[in-house]
Amino acid sequence: MERTQELLVNMGPQHPSTHGVLRLMVKLDGEQVTWCEPDIGYLHRCFEKLSEQKTYPQVIPFTDRTDYLAALLNEMCYVEAVEKLFGDAIVVPERAQYIRVMMAELQRITSHLLALGSMAMDLGAVTPFLYCWRDREKIYSLFERITGGRMLYNYLRIGGVRNDLPEGIIGTPQDGEDKADKTIWGFINYFDAYVYPQWKELVTGNRIFQYRTQKIGVLTAEQAIAYAASGAVLRGSGVKWDLRKNLPYSIYDRLEFDIPVGKNGDCFDRWWVRQEEMFQSSRIVKQCLAWLAENPGPVMAKVPRVLKPPKGEIYHRIEGARGEVACYVVSDGGTNPYKVKWRSPAFTHLQLMPLLCPGHKVADIIAILGSIDVVLGEVDR
Repeated sequence: MERTQELLVNMGPQHPSTHGVLRLMVKLDGEQVTWCEPDIGYLHRCFEKLSEQKTYPQVIPFTDRTDYLAALLNEMCYVEAVEKLFGDAIVVPERAQYIRVMMAELQRITSHLLALGSMAMDLGAVTPFLYCWRDREKIYSLFERITGGRMLYNYLRIGGVRNDLPEGIIGTPQDGEDKADKTIWGFINYFDAYVYPQWKELVTGNRIFQYRTQKIGVLTAEQAIAYAASGAVLRGSGVKWDLRKNLPYSIYDRLEFDIPVGKNGDCFDRWWVRQEEMFQSSRIVKQCLAWLAENPGPVMAKVPRVLKPPKGEIYHRIEGARGEVACYVVSDGGTNPYKVKWRSPAFTHLQLMPLLCPGHKVADIIAILGSIDVVLGEVDR
């Protein structure tokens, strides 16, 4: 007499396509997934508790290490939250705000490049991953000249940025591919003329890739909102919500850019949204470069030597590379935060796996996980 039963399989934490130390517990009926649950808790960064033992400026390097692929965006969220605590006492110079936004959008491009490259490699396409690494290195060379670090920066400061842009790094709008790792204009022109079209042709238009991602892991707009999704995961489901547009912060309300949205909420749409967001980030960087070239000035506000925000609490959120990054800071009037609470989109999006995986094949789980783009550094924080 034949007997069938579901098979419980552990995917990870050693499996490379789980994007870090993540274990997915999966029940299978043959090749079909009937149940999936993510199991986290391997990194123990203790970022929020550590912040209570550090002064306000000392917290900044720890924000780099939450989502380490979008460090500058994390810094931006935290320093703007603390600046809000000070109210009118700290006025960030305009030039510093443009530098922050330009750096944030370059960081968004690096993050999306790796998200797309790793997802493509997870599905069997190795070449795009090598290309993404090649192009990210060019931006990292620029970041190194500006901040001194290639991946973790500690560049933003409460009141501005640590230092102005090095001489000559802006370049000119005529800079070409040969200056892609030497000037910001060189990289942006290289990206628009070569990188962006290459991704569209090599992967997005590939029929095999489309077959692996279309109608896989469909997340409806109603489900995305109910599960507090944000970023490309939310916009891939057709919800046009971007904090840079809907609740503008910094100087985003002065800039022109569009918000790409998907139609079907599947893995392909989430891929497509990130691809198009890179192009919109390129548009933003160009506008910042034009302004910075014509407007010299200070990059740091006058701040007290010892920072002691008045008693109070603040919640600040920005549009990170993976979605809504938010910081809740409580001040008791001392030199250290009384409480720091971090809202990480990757942690929120992992809860979608039990919703999206059942009914699909084992191989589809890899596509689904890649499409929600998690970084475990900010999941177990």
